[in-house]
Amino acid sequence: MVDKFSSCLVCPITFSLFRDPVVAEDGHTYERQAIIDWIQNNSTSPLTREPITIAGLRSNHVVRNLVDEFRKSLSKHNYKFKLDVDIERSRNPFFQTTGKALFEAKWIGNPNGPCIILLKLFGARAEKEASFYEYLTRHPHIVYTYGLVEQPNATSNTFLMLLQEMAPEGSLINILEHHSEKYPNIPLPNLLLNHIFLQISEAMKFLSSKGIIHGDLACRNVLVFHFDVQEPNRTLVKLTDFGISRGNTIYSKIDAVATVIDTIPIRSAAPEVLQNSDNDSTDIYSEKTDMFAMGVLMWEAYSNGRIPWSEIGKESIVRKKVIDGERLSRPDNCKSDCQWSLILKCMSQNPDDRLTFQELTKQLTEFVTLPVNSNVSVSV
Repeated sequence: MVDKFSSCLVCPITFSLFRDPVVAEDGHTYERQAIIDWIQNNSTSPLTREPITIAGLRSNHVVRNLVDEFRKSLSKHNYKFKLDVDIERSRNPFFQTTGKALFEAKWIGNPNGPCIILLKLFGARAEKEASFYEYLTRHPHIVYTYGLVEQPNATSNTFLMLLQEMAPEGSLINILEHHSEKYPNIPLPNLLLNHIFLQISEAMKFLSSKGIIHGDLACRNVLVFHFDVQEPNRTLVKLTDFGISRGNTIYSKIDAVATVIDTIPIRSAAPEVLQNSDNDSTDIYSEKTDMFAMGVLMWEAYSNGRIPWSEIGKESIVRKKVIDGERLSRPDNCKSDCQWSLILKCMSQNPDDRLTFQELTKQLTEFVTLPVNSNVSVSV
């Protein structure tokens, strides 16, 4: 599926625009540091499996020139593009939900451009969500936004459009559900899931460092750019959907509109949020409320994308259970005691007992570097 969406301007390892492209002995072009890191841990090509070496890498000046031209084009447009002039989109969205719609899109006059989608945001929070995307776009595990899209002769200003990179594999929830349907008796490898969790945690650590609360951390809001069961370290995911995000630091850096947030994802919300759901004070929300949701996200992944508390129809009952200290039961696919201990720690009743994302990143890094059969205790 990746080949269908490939671009000569994008590294097949990082799925980001090249900065220092090099050709390897397999004939493919990679970002220099990405392929060096790969070769240091593997002796074969990530695409063809034939032997390649660091000594065999050669700068790809043709691709570098193409990327430079593309970047100049972005800068020339001031990261603002016109619909039907610079960009064309599909007539109908391929995904739509409250407040947003996603359209297939492609560059006009630039067949080598990276694969893109157009995100259309509606409602009072559109400007605020767009601001988060623009501000956070440089992190390798947050979806990349190329800029704003203007619609010539538009008669309404009740929406905003953003141009973003396309995730070839869709969302993590799609991957989990598809795997469950195709291989109902074969769980995804623990190592693969930990690589995914680690990348999400790194993105969340970055958000936390900026004083930003995501607010809706879930498998449906994780995009998958590459998925490799055989080589888990090649899997690449990125965080998306800042529709109910909040924070203080960001407002001093960009022009955003503060609006009341009345949407709470009940089934992944921390008990202190549910306890004070009628109070929109930002004091309730913290890195630790996102950490609780991270625990639920990991539970989702081990449960093949099952909805948390799916056996309970009424969210009012879910709310009471979580406030009273009940937690989701251990998924059958979560065989590791230390993994389950980690998930439970993320979902601790007391926010002070939960990990920070820096601590979680450290723990997950240990998990992905330990031998497969290791069962170490959770350490912070």
